[in-house]
Amino acid sequence: MKQDCKYDFMKPCEKGRNAFPPQHQDRQPGFEYCMNPLPVSECGRQSHKLAHKTALITGGDSGIGRAVAYDFVKEGASVAIVYYDEKTDAMDTARRIEELGGKPLLLCGDLKDIDFVKYCIDETIACFGKLDILVNNHAVQFVQRSILDISPEQLEFTFRNNVFSFFYLIQSALPHMKKDSCIINTTSVTAYQGNQDLIDYSSTKGAIVALTRSLSLSLAEKGIRVNGVAPGPIWTPLIPASYSAKEVASFGCETSPVPMKRAGQPCEVSPCYVFLASDDSSYMTGQVLHPNGGTIVGS
Repeated sequence: MKQDCKYDFMKPCEKGRNAFPPQHQDRQPGFEYCMNPLPVSECGRQSHKLAHKTALITGGDSGIGRAVAYDFVKEGASVAIVYYDEKTDAMDTARRIEELGGKPLLLCGDLKDIDFVKYCIDETIACFGKLDILVNNHAVQFVQRSILDISPEQLEFTFRNNVFSFFYLIQSALPHMKKDSCIINTTSVTAYQGNQDLIDYSSTKGAIVALTRSLSLSLAEKGIRVNGVAPGPIWTPLIPASYSAKEVASFGCETSPVPMKRAGQPCEVSPCYVFLASDDSSYMTGQVLHPNGGTIVGS
């Protein structure tokens, strides 16, 4: 689905004006096609920084993952898209990738299942012959007002989905990755400033920062770079799937407020991934980029 980049979304929030129409979805991680307005996935950039590269992008059906997929294809990469069960969003993404000249590989399943993870890597290799870029991007979050409300089941589910699966993907992908390959992990601003209503989610994102830094040291001699991106509040399906309609209406302004007084769009984050996947960042590993609307974090 082609979507022109309009800069209305860059207008700061004003008092008495909703950031987004009130809305809520009753499941995780949410459906992009149900959102109003649709997230902006493209901002008109195109070159060939990733020519002849193959990337696997998790959570690539929507949100940040979709925007990354579009930018990667515009830069010349072949892409495999892993998604949970959001078929309509995945098919929309695939159609747009085909319009851009790509031939996407769609992989549907649960990344908490190590056998499915291995299947994704094997299918990517079988389809494209190699794997140069691994983007670990999928996540869930469940709002709880107190740590006492986080059940053992929720805690384990969140860590298995947000952290364990990253390990599974890296372990399965590494045997196929060569010098100059790279791994990009999506963490979050919550790893740095915390979030009182997303304690378990924020903890997984802190773990991903530590994973990124530790793995970068481990793989430096192999010439494989490992970096991360820590987005702030971005308009993705995870937002209406997490917050009440009232909170969604003020997202980026009162809910998760930022100095720029608005939520970001996926296409404002995806260039970070292009940079980290390309030779432009050849002297960077173990680092995290912060497209977060102006929130100052440690590092």
